[in-house]
Amino acid sequence: MSKRPDPVQPANDDAHALVRQLLRLGHAALAWSDPDTGTPGISRIAFARDPEAGLLTLVSGLAPHFRALRDRPDCALMLGEVGDKGDPLTHPRLMIRARARFIAPDDPARPAIRDRWLERNPKARVYIDLPDFAFVHLTPVSALLNGGFARAFHVAPADL
Repeated sequence: MSKRPDPVQPANDDAHALVRQLLRLGHAALAWSDPDTGTPGISRIAFARDPEAGLLTLVSGLAPHFRALRDRPDCALMLGEVGDKGDPLTHPRLMIRARARFIAPDDPARPAIRDRWLERNPKARVYIDLPDFAFVHLTPVSALLNGGFARAFHVAPADL
């Protein structure tokens, strides 16, 4: 029995351009595992690709994914929007497997991360300094871009 070739191709220049577009959306769906039960959970998060710190989110200690990421840092993100027309499965989306790491409040990089976050998310000024909020760095492990029908690409973590 012959093995079918992988239909997912290495990312090309067009795929990389689409990845950059999706990384600018400002939000993502975050999949995480409940630390007590191991069952999956999903949350919508604010998201950014910081030029210095990489992939980030800002999380409240009240959110269920705060403890989940702290106790079980393996997670996944999906970035994409469904358009006004057509089959939702034909619209581009980027799936990233990642590992979460909390940025300590006294980390010397935090003030600059905070300032850049507020440039993109000025309404976060209301809660960004509350003691239960923390920045979480999301280190990509692997990524898959589905650019629409028959347009799937492996994206190297370094290209995110």
